[in-house]
Amino acid sequence: MPTVSTTCYRAASKSNEKTEGADQPMTARIFKPAKNAMQSGRSKTKEWQLDYEPEQPRSVEPLMGWTSSGDMKQQITLHFHSKEEAVAYCERKGIAYQVIEPQDSIRRPVAYADNFSFRRGEPWTH
Repeated sequence: MPTVSTTCYRAASKSNEKTEGADQPMTARIFKPAKNAMQSGRSKTKEWQLDYEPEQPRSVEPLMGWTSSGDMKQQITLHFHSKEEAVAYCERKGIAYQVIEPQDSIRRPVAYADNFSFRRGEPWTH
């Protein structure tokens, strides 16, 4: 019959005791998510997203090596149609927030025929 060490459970309960008494103010980030690099579509980039900042660092669980945190607000993500709705929500609930404005990507038109142009800077090779 395998034996289980209880030192990891004691360490986990001690870390939970520290975090339960801490009553820190929440800070939220309001931003537009970036386009997924693996897809060509722009789905899920039109809405504004509200995420909470981590209030405590993640810790490594000694038995399995998983990273964990006692901060449950990291799991909450809210979506809004506009930035003003997200800001109004934070102000109504008394949440400190930070608005991160989206950066527009610079798109230059590229034609497939430019690969075979005579004025090309470097010669085309196979």
